[in-house]
Amino acid sequence: MTSVSQCFEHLRDRARCALIPFITAGDPDLETTAEALRVLDRQGADLIELGVPYSDPLADGPVIQAAATRALQRGTRLDDVLKMVKQVAPTLRSPLILFTYYNPILNRGIDRFLQEIAAAGVKGLVVPDLPLEEADSLLKPAIVHGVEVILLVAPTSPQERIAAIAQQSQGFVYLVSTTGVTGMRLQMQARVKDLVQELRQVTDKPIGVGFGISQPDQAHQVMEWGSDAVIVGSAFVKRLSEGTPAEGLKSIAEFCQSLKAAIVAE
Repeated sequence: MTSVSQCFEHLRDRARCALIPFITAGDPDLETTAEALRVLDRQGADLIELGVPYSDPLADGPVIQAAATRALQRGTRLDDVLKMVKQVAPTLRSPLILFTYYNPILNRGIDRFLQEIAAAGVKGLVVPDLPLEEADSLLKPAIVHGVEVILLVAPTSPQERIAAIAQQSQGFVYLVSTTGVTGMRLQMQARVKDLVQELRQVTDKPIGVGFGISQPDQAHQVMEWGSDAVIVGSAFVKRLSEGTPAEGLKSIAEFCQSLKAAIVAE
């Protein structure tokens, strides 16, 4: 499995936009999560973001919150997630990015946490409640362990802060497309196009756009606006949770194919 940066370098060489699906670990169960990772890997995902269920998810909308609650109620814990990842990661082409809040990292200890996720095969890390001012405590040791910490840029961020975040972010810059929490939205805000261009002025790192993308035409629009990656979460989580596990897996496979087709340059 390549690193996050290596994956983007390979895609840039081919002038391709990356597809990054997000799913919640343990919903409906970890066996289904493991198979979902394999399905997404086969059906066009370039990288995959895996959410660790958390009891107080500040950045997550209702769909992902509900998935995390179900996973926690079934007893899913970080150790269980990492055990599953360690088994599945060697079979995947797509680098895995772990999405978790900062409290579980502090509770375990930063160095131990990074060591354990790296040993499991995780290549990237997103921590939505980690402010830039506190990021060094995670960014520097992450380099030692070969894990790239991806920082988020909010649409309300001033230019100076956008530049500072972009400078520190590893792997790529995660551009949040809308104010508020994650979730499916009917239209992409035109402001995203301007934000991508603002980021281009201060960094040559890849830019991934997430929060709100739920349809192939939206993914295509974001690609046309110049994004290097399209990140889709709630729409995958919702599909995987509906019906039986087999039906959910079939649904995310078809959805992944449709998104991939929408962002492949003609």
